Amino acid sequence: MQLGAFSISLNVKDIAKSRAFYSKIGFVSFGGDVEQGWLMMRNGSTVIGLFNGFLPANSLTFNPGWDQYADDLDSYDDIRELQKNFKANGIVIENEVDENSTGPASFILRDPDGNPILFDQHR
Repeated sequence: MQLGAFSISLNVKDIAKSRAFYSKIGFVSFGGDVEQGWLMMRNGSTVIGLFNGFLPANSLTFNPGWDQYADDLDSYDDIRELQKNFKANGIVIENEVDENSTGPASFILRDPDGNPILFDQHR
């Protein structure tokens, strides 16, 4: 099973201050829109997302269909297939994706300690 690109999504209070901080320690912006309250930053293959008002808490994030540099993969496990597999293994999905849909979609599940894990497919 391929989960896709991995990043940490941070629930930030002030996206401008967070951007400045992470820039100072070597991260570079590569996507997002500060005016909309989200920004993606990278240092080498390490990716963080800064989100103001989008997430309930800091989250692990997987992007099916993307590699670690946000480039499209030729072959990947669609988010709907991941959801089916997780549900078959007894994992509760918080906001299920319509399994008859196609294209971009997302869902969240939680680990045993309540930490959110976001699956966010962009294609």
